[in-house]
Amino acid sequence: MLPLTPHVLPLTSYPSRLTPATLRPFLDRLLALQLRCLHQPQSTAIYLVNRTPSVRSLLTRVMSHPAVWLVGVMSLVIADPLNAQITVTELQSPYSFVNDPLEKNYFISSVNGEAETADNNGFITKLNSNGKLLSLKFIQGGKDDVTLHAPKGMALVEHVLYVADLDTLRGFDTTTGRPVMALTIRSPSTSRSESLPTSLSDVTFDDKGHLYCSDQKANTIYRVDLATQTVAVLITDRSLAGPTGLAVHPKSGQIIAVSWEKGKISEVSPDGVVTELFSNGFFSNRFQNLRGVDFDRWGNMYVSDFTTGKVWRMSWDKRFQVIAEFLPSPGDLSIDRANNLILVPYELAHAAEMNGLETPSSAKSKKEKRTLADYGFIPPPPKPALEEPIKK
Repeated sequence: MLPLTPHVLPLTSYPSRLTPATLRPFLDRLLALQLRCLHQPQSTAIYLVNRTPSVRSLLTRVMSHPAVWLVGVMSLVIADPLNAQITVTELQSPYSFVNDPLEKNYFISSVNGEAETADNNGFITKLNSNGKLLSLKFIQGGKDDVTLHAPKGMALVEHVLYVADLDTLRGFDTTTGRPVMALTIRSPSTSRSESLPTSLSDVTFDDKGHLYCSDQKANTIYRVDLATQTVAVLITDRSLAGPTGLAVHPKSGQIIAVSWEKGKISEVSPDGVVTELFSNGFFSNRFQNLRGVDFDRWGNMYVSDFTTGKVWRMSWDKRFQVIAEFLPSPGDLSIDRANNLILVPYELAHAAEMNGLETPSSAKSKKEKRTLADYGFIPPPPKPALEEPIKK
């Protein structure tokens, strides 16, 4: 990490009152800092902003001035928050990126080869609570009695990491990486009494002792009882249109499934009733190939579109907003609710990013001032003690 030179943004002549005349020199200096950050590794850019009191002080004061919104400081603070955090490289076709709310670590699954081939060379990367790489191949197929072919979606339950791997749901100890469970899942028979090869895409936990797994090829969602380690078909329905990403709605408890084939979003009840929430219409083709879905602490839904390179946010009043675009194949994203971070793997770029999320304006009262944490620049304050993290 490179040190910050003290003359980048001096505040010795900082004006006591911001006016258009006095603001311009400091905007120029902020732009110079932004350009410098763009030419440094992202960890250095974070250091330049977060570890320099003068920079953070200036940003905080400038952000409170209305003129800034008209002259372009927004481009520094919120126009591209997804480039303000941590990038992980040297991955191999990363599919899923999740956080551990108990141990505060992060895990990334890498297919490392063909997505439907049982080659036993997939691996899972582990990061610490600050996003620092602990082990590129913390869990690796073919080593230490581990079988791991093409790991895709993941979910954490206490100290076990559950991974969707072709036709098997695997469990690994989050501390040692040792396998603790392997449950083979067979897809339901078709009308011709033939079973399609199981192709598990994602897995999510309902916080009630059940895991749910999506089978993209069979248009099926399975329910796994962790107490008995038994599998049952929750629903098989062509209207799911190749279900990929799964998430449990933090308020309703319903299962949300996104579609790869038709770019639709469906809601599935614990009883297996499918309700279409959003789909493309004749005059609207918003989504193409959806891969991931999750919710933030306020109940906003985020979905990733692998083909269009976009990440969408849907607020509680069902309004959609593109929060990032031109991304290289965004995969099975997830949200770190405690730290208000979005975790996005990029399959074709062999990388993943951990980025700050903007706090919705509806989440704060009008009397509360917005801070740099509301724009994803710095970590948010700790959540109230009564509010516990919701598991994906």
